[in-house]
Amino acid sequence: MTALAFVVFCFGVLAAGRGLAAGTAGEVLRLRFGGDAERTRVVVDLDHNTRGAVVSSGSDGRVVVALTGVSPHGQMGGAGTGLVRDYRVTARGGASRIELTLATGAEIERRFLLPPGDGVAHYRYVIDLRSTGRAPVTRRAAAPSPTPRGSAPAERPLIVIDAGHGGRDPGARGSHVNESAVTLAAAQALKAELERTGRYRVRLTRDNDSYVGLYRRVEIARAADADLFISLHADAGSDPATRGASVYTLSEQGAGRAVREFTRGDNWHRELRLPGRDPSVDRILLDMTQRTTQNRSAQLARTLLGGLEEADHPMLRRSHRDAGLAVLLAPDVPAVLLEMGFITNPEDEQTLNDERGRRRLMRAVAGGIDRYFRDPSGSMQMASTGASGQP
Repeated sequence: MTALAFVVFCFGVLAAGRGLAAGTAGEVLRLRFGGDAERTRVVVDLDHNTRGAVVSSGSDGRVVVALTGVSPHGQMGGAGTGLVRDYRVTARGGASRIELTLATGAEIERRFLLPPGDGVAHYRYVIDLRSTGRAPVTRRAAAPSPTPRGSAPAERPLIVIDAGHGGRDPGARGSHVNESAVTLAAAQALKAELERTGRYRVRLTRDNDSYVGLYRRVEIARAADADLFISLHADAGSDPATRGASVYTLSEQGAGRAVREFTRGDNWHRELRLPGRDPSVDRILLDMTQRTTQNRSAQLARTLLGGLEEADHPMLRRSHRDAGLAVLLAPDVPAVLLEMGFITNPEDEQTLNDERGRRRLMRAVAGGIDRYFRDPSGSMQMASTGASGQP
């Protein structure tokens, strides 16, 4: 694809509005290929929204991606192009596995979902592959082995939980405890709740009273290829009667700051693993990625707030807020900052400092996260306009 054609393609995607209406299940329509032995693009046409997770990244001679909420219509398979020798699509419950046998050494450079738009009436899940320059890997056929009890399959979403403050930064002070202590305890409780479901992999940015720099917290999430980042905090105010939770997502000003931060160096497009070969094309794709991330973050914020409201947790009157907070700056990881309550309010502090109250709160947060991953086609506020739309 030429740079000019790709620019037009990107602008078409940016202009895409509301996607297809959510259904109970979707279908894999077809696979299309383009490119050469250096870079190959795989396009999976779908009639439904989806989320993808990498099962195998190419090290064993194949690329396998799991897509939720869609299934192939019968058997699908055939010859590939460029870096892909052949492919097949198999059903796994209500999901699909896209299996690409590689013709030579290759790896995933980028993958993303495109909504309907620019005259295209269906979704497209795009997988960009690039050659590693290594010799082809011969994969020996073997019977599939069962997943060990208690292990986490690669297709399970990875959630990074950030316990705010820590170490030399204790955060706000309540009557009996520092913010850094309750955020760590809450992060550990949320990790336990999520792992108890068996549906997620979970990582903490800190697991003790240590200080982790704000930008380092973002780096941890991006380096782990996280599917979601949630930073836990406790609010503070001058009026001890003020209480209630709120959720922050990245503001428009913060989004601009994120782009400036990540385009500061000469090799920013390589660091972000963008597929374009032209800096102007990569910049457009970065803007697209940032917008999609903001939309998904807004969707996550609403499911979290819904879970807290259902649990009768006190909420601020304006509970969904935006700001240019440093921990929300990753352009490619959906992220929210949850203010669990006011540590300067006696009732909120008691809840946050009580193991049973904390567990009840984190169970509500885990329920909101569950809804976020269960319904990838849920409507959301578009970050640019405030209009309802699909990701």
